Amino acid sequence: MHDDKAKRTMHILGISCFYHDSAAALLRDGLLVAASEEERFSRRKHDAGFPHRAIDFCLRKAGIEAGEIDYVVFYEKPLLKFERILRSNLAVYPRSWLLFREALITWINEKLWIKALLQEALPEVPSDRFLFVEHHLSHAASAFFASPFEEAAILTVDGVGEWTTTTVGRGVATWDGKGDNRIDLLQELRFPHSLGLLYSAFTAFLGFRVNSGEYKVMGMAPYGEPRYLDKVAQVVQLYDDGSFRLNMDYFDFHRSATRTFSDKFVELFGAPRPPESDFYTFTSHPQRDFPGWDEAQARRNQHYADIAASIQRTTEEVILRLARRAHEMTGCENLCMAGGVALNSVANGRILREGPFRRVYIQPAAGDAGGALGAALYAHHALLGQPRRFVMEHAYWGEAFDDEQIRRALQDAGAPFEYVADEERLVERITDALVQGRVVSLYQGRSEWGPRALGNRSILADPRRAEMKDIVNTKIKFREPFRPFAPVVLESAAADYFVIDRPEQAYLPRFMLVVAPVREDKREVAPATTHIGGTGRLQTIRRQWNPRYYDIVDAFGQATGVPIVLNTSFNLRGEPIVNSPANALNTFRNSGIDLLALGNYLVSKEAT
Repeated sequence: MHDDKAKRTMHILGISCFYHDSAAALLRDGLLVAASEEERFSRRKHDAGFPHRAIDFCLRKAGIEAGEIDYVVFYEKPLLKFERILRSNLAVYPRSWLLFREALITWINEKLWIKALLQEALPEVPSDRFLFVEHHLSHAASAFFASPFEEAAILTVDGVGEWTTTTVGRGVATWDGKGDNRIDLLQELRFPHSLGLLYSAFTAFLGFRVNSGEYKVMGMAPYGEPRYLDKVAQVVQLYDDGSFRLNMDYFDFHRSATRTFSDKFVELFGAPRPPESDFYTFTSHPQRDFPGWDEAQARRNQHYADIAASIQRTTEEVILRLARRAHEMTGCENLCMAGGVALNSVANGRILREGPFRRVYIQPAAGDAGGALGAALYAHHALLGQPRRFVMEHAYWGEAFDDEQIRRALQDAGAPFEYVADEERLVERITDALVQGRVVSLYQGRSEWGPRALGNRSILADPRRAEMKDIVNTKIKFREPFRPFAPVVLESAAADYFVIDRPEQAYLPRFMLVVAPVREDKREVAPATTHIGGTGRLQTIRRQWNPRYYDIVDAFGQATGVPIVLNTSFNLRGEPIVNSPANALNTFRNSGIDLLALGNYLVSKEAT
C-alpha cells in the first residue's frame, strides 16, 4: 500500500461507531492532531451514532477539507462481526429469536453498509481509500503505537469485537524507521467467553447500566469482602494461562436483547439489586448515624457489595494471569493494554505491583473510542509502513475555545464575570477558594481524550475535608454516595503519599488509570480522596503537561502542606463531560459548584 503520498503530508482519519463511545481521530504524518468522542458534541452520554460532529472537529482542528484526507480507517470489520452475530444467534435459536430479529433489522438497515455510510459522509475521499482493521488489532495499535516502547507485550480485553474477546500479542516497531512495524496477536479467546461481558452481567445484576456502570461496580467492591468467590467460580472457570470459560447456563447476553444474566444466575446469587436503590452498608456507616437507617437494607447492600468484591477479585486474578502469560510468551519487559477492561484501575494497580513487567502503558481511551485512534495508527505504521513519530504523553486532544468565544458565551448567558489576565493572580484566586472549602470547576484548553477528566474539564475541592466527598457527590454530581474521587498529586510528591514505584517513569498515573495504596501514615491527610481500604485512583501531574493545573496543586500544597487536590469530572450525573463554555455554564448553574474558572474568566455563585 505504499504510494507517492508518503512523499507529502498524509492525513489519516480513524473512526469508531455503532456500539458505544463513537469517536474520530486524525493523524498528520503519524502525529495525532485531534481526537474526540462524539458524546462531547451531541451531549448524549456514550453516543454510539455515526461521529459526524467529531469528524468535523478533527478536520477543523487540522485546518483541512475532507478531500485532503488520504485514508479513512474503520476500527473493525463489519462482515466478520455480522457473521458472529448470525452464527451465535442461530446456535441458540429459537430462544434468541427476538435478539436475532433486532440484530437483522439493525444490521440490514445500517451497520452492514458501513463503507457506504463512510463514503456518503466523506464523498471527497476516493472509494479505494477506505480501510478496515480488526477490532482487537485496533485496540492493540491504540496502546502500542501510542506508547514509547519499541517492543512490548500486548493485552487487549473487552466485551467482544468481531469474534475475539481477549488477545495476547507482541508489538515491534523502531523509531529509526528501519525494520517492519508489526503487531502479532499470538493467542485469543472468542465469544461468548468474555471477561468484559462477564463483568457487565454483574454490572446489570448490581443495578447499573451495562457499558456505562462497570466502574460503579469497582467503586462498590471495597465496601464488601470477596465472600462469593466459590459462586463466581461456578459461572466462570479460570485456567493458569489466563484463559477462562463461562458457563453459559448462567447468562442470557447471547440470546437476549435485554437480559445479560439468566434465571439460574439469580438462583445462585439471589434477587438483583433494584436500580437507584439507596446504598449504605455496615462498612460505609459503622455508626448507623443517619436518619432512615434500615438494618435490613444495610444487610442487603452488604450482600451486593460482597458480590461486587467477588467479581472484582476474580477479574483482577484473570488479568494478572493474562499478564504473566503475555510475559511468558513474549519475554518483553514492557506491557501495553487496551480494551474496555483495561480501564479497571484496581486491576491495573495490581499489575504494576505484582506483575512481571517493568513498564506498563495503557491507552487513556482504552474502550471503543480508542479504536478510532488505533485504526488510524495501525494503517499508518503497519499497513503503510510509515515510521513512528508519536508518543501520547498527555490526553488533551479535544476541542478548545478561545477568550472571545468564552466571553461571547458568558454574555449570551447573562452571567456576571471577572476577567483575570494575570496567571499568577488567577491561580491564587482559585487556590484561595479551595483552601476556604469552596468547590471550583476548572475549564481550560483542549478537552480530554478518554473517560477521565485530567485538569481541563475538572471539578476541584479540598481533599483534607472528609465532608467534601459527600458534598461533591450529593450536591454537585448528584450521584451515588459510595463513588470515590481522584487525588491529583504533584508527580514529585507522589511516592511520599502513595505506594508507587518510580512515578516519574509510570504512564498509568498521569492518565488516572491506576489505584494505589495510600501510605499508612498519610491516610488521614486527604480523607476525601482516600477510598475505603486506604487506596486512591491517583493522577500525577508535571508542569510541562498542564501548567495551570500544576500551579494550582502546587500552590495548594504550599498553602496547606498537602500537595493533593480532589479531582472529578466536570459534568452532572448522566451527562458527558462538558465540552463548550455553554456546557460549562449550564453545569455550573445546575449544581452546587461555588466558582467557575472558565479560561481566564471567573464566575462566582456569590455574584450570580
